[in-house]
Amino acid sequence: MSEQRINGQIRVPKVLLVGPAGEQVGEVRVEDALRLAQEADLDLVEVAPGANPPVARLMDYGKYKYEANLKAREARKNQANTVQKEIRMGLKIDTHDYETKRRNVEKFLDGGDKVKVIIRFRGREQARPERGVKLLQRMAEDVADYGFVESHPRQDGRNMVMVFGPHKKKAQAMAEARKRKTDAEKAAAREEAAKSSPEAGAETGAES
Repeated sequence: MSEQRINGQIRVPKVLLVGPAGEQVGEVRVEDALRLAQEADLDLVEVAPGANPPVARLMDYGKYKYEANLKAREARKNQANTVQKEIRMGLKIDTHDYETKRRNVEKFLDGGDKVKVIIRFRGREQARPERGVKLLQRMAEDVADYGFVESHPRQDGRNMVMVFGPHKKKAQAMAEARKRKTDAEKAAAREEAAKSSPEAGAETGAES
């Protein structure tokens, strides 16, 4: 956008002029195009410099840049990169700890993130890799509603690793989270308004 030439920066004999509403004006001398822009209190903006002749449009360049910046910021906000979280657990994990780890995996997947689940083998446990596979498969079955197995169990030194991918895209998860927050705020506002309404006060007085 910063490389676009406007008004006096456009130094070509003729341009293919487009009006402010997108209408095709046709091929005109650049001097005439600049005069039309000045009469309409608009800018002459080169929008296709590679064309022959270059295409220029009459517009409010300040407003155009403002709207373009808004769109760029919105796009960056919605462009959420998937993060890979890590969950570590031991082969002899007890039921309570396992449930805690499972809920964390579900939370991350529901938020649109990948999850790497790592099982640590200690001492002689390394001789029983099938137990690690069994534990990871159990986790895969338990979180199947939230994600899928992206990378099957593999040995990585003293650890065994499995990677889960989310069913949801990150942007979708963020949009849903924003909607839940907005709905909760609206519900709280309605509840507060109901408490402070004259009707609510009258009912309270009637009961007393």
